[in-house]
Amino acid sequence: MSSSTASSLCGCSTAYYSSPLLAPKFKFKFPAKSQRSSLSTVEFRANPLTISSSLVNHRGKDGSCNSNRRRRGLLLTATLPFLLPLHEFVQDLGAKAESGMSDYLLMKEEVTKVVSKGKAASVLRLAFHDAGTFEMDDNSGGMNGSIVYELERPENAGLNKPLKILEKAKGDVNAIRPDMIALGGAVAVSVCGGPNIPVPMGRLDSMEPDPEGKLPQETLDASGLKQCFQRKGFSAQELVALSGAHTLGTKGFGNPIVFDNSYYKILLEKPWQSSAGMSSMIGLPSDRALVEDDECLRWIKMYADNQNMFFEDFKNAYVKLVNSGARWRSL
Repeated sequence: MSSSTASSLCGCSTAYYSSPLLAPKFKFKFPAKSQRSSLSTVEFRANPLTISSSLVNHRGKDGSCNSNRRRRGLLLTATLPFLLPLHEFVQDLGAKAESGMSDYLLMKEEVTKVVSKGKAASVLRLAFHDAGTFEMDDNSGGMNGSIVYELERPENAGLNKPLKILEKAKGDVNAIRPDMIALGGAVAVSVCGGPNIPVPMGRLDSMEPDPEGKLPQETLDASGLKQCFQRKGFSAQELVALSGAHTLGTKGFGNPIVFDNSYYKILLEKPWQSSAGMSSMIGLPSDRALVEDDECLRWIKMYADNQNMFFEDFKNAYVKLVNSGARWRSL
């Protein structure tokens, strides 16, 4: 990641094809990493519609009709014409979701072809910068592809390169720009050994730039960072988890092409306090500020001790980040 304001933002399993609001209706199974060639499936359950003759016409032992059961039968008969179109709609919805899952897998396959370990840090930074402009107060910014109109801003220097990388994949699939950017960041993490992050698809493209000055500045102290992230809907814990993205790239936190918890281990060592050589160059002011804050320090220690916890929390925070401010297509 570059030394731009993204650094503080980066110092910031189920996937869906459409809006997350539809999530409870479908359960997508992703293939394991060793089975990437196999197609995932969409499970959709609908109970068959049956009508019991006993509900339509039932007589007692004396041969008289049971009026309660007859009324229930008449009610079901009256509502049946409305239920059948709904049943057809549900079937159509399931078919569209299955088609969307196929598109998602194709998009992921194409993005994986173009995002190498050496390019991963810049692609992840691109995702953070596009999504990181979100502000809750006026519901502005967020993951909407507006980054293409913001490349001349100082904080976005160099982001034209990862954008071109993803455009290579976009040429082979019918993808919307913010979906491709969100998925690109997720793929960047996984190709470097981080968690698999299935992200929702179905965002709408923005036709204009987001407001300026919305990304966190790399010179902020811990209090300023927490306030900035709070305005975006993120807790201190999520701030620290997202900051782990700096384990990739040239910030000096371990192997630049390996996604692990080295960031937190090195933060605890505070190598920048040394006057020896390049050690004083490790990290940005926003990185160093986190370890001086008691609330952030608690999470830094946890993630340094437990990489699996870091992976899980980063995955959840990343999905939240790339959903922030997104406008969704309807099925």
